[in-house]
Amino acid sequence: MGEIVELEIPARADFISLARLVISSAAAIEPTFSDARIDDLRLAVSEACTNAIESHASAGHAERIVLRCDLAEDRIEVEVTDHGGGFDPEDADSAPDAEHPERLLYESGLGIPLMKVLVDETEFELTSSGTKVRLVVVRPGHQETG
Repeated sequence: MGEIVELEIPARADFISLARLVISSAAAIEPTFSDARIDDLRLAVSEACTNAIESHASAGHAERIVLRCDLAEDRIEVEVTDHGGGFDPEDADSAPDAEHPERLLYESGLGIPLMKVLVDETEFELTSSGTKVRLVVVRPGHQETG
């Protein structure tokens, strides 16, 4: 376990930029991460927060979303935890591939695939009250574990 940064935000879209700022600022402390990798993590965190906010809205929960950033020796690990009732990402409706013409008929559905492409490890854990999304970016020179 490394340096830990935790942030609780209201489940409102207005606070996504604050979450991105805090996580990217924490990640930038380590000089081995390129700006591009920090941008990838920032976008993945944004997608996870957006999903959490939508989950809270559909479940009618006013509780806060919790972000936890662990600046470990070999990685940066971010957890986004919501209380929106939870979901199984394997059961989530999937939109057609980005190149497919029918994709234009969908307004959402790329968040989970995008997170998986942007970071080295992505995990979804159903909790008793919602979902915990774990996003990991491995430091350059360290082996990916997921």
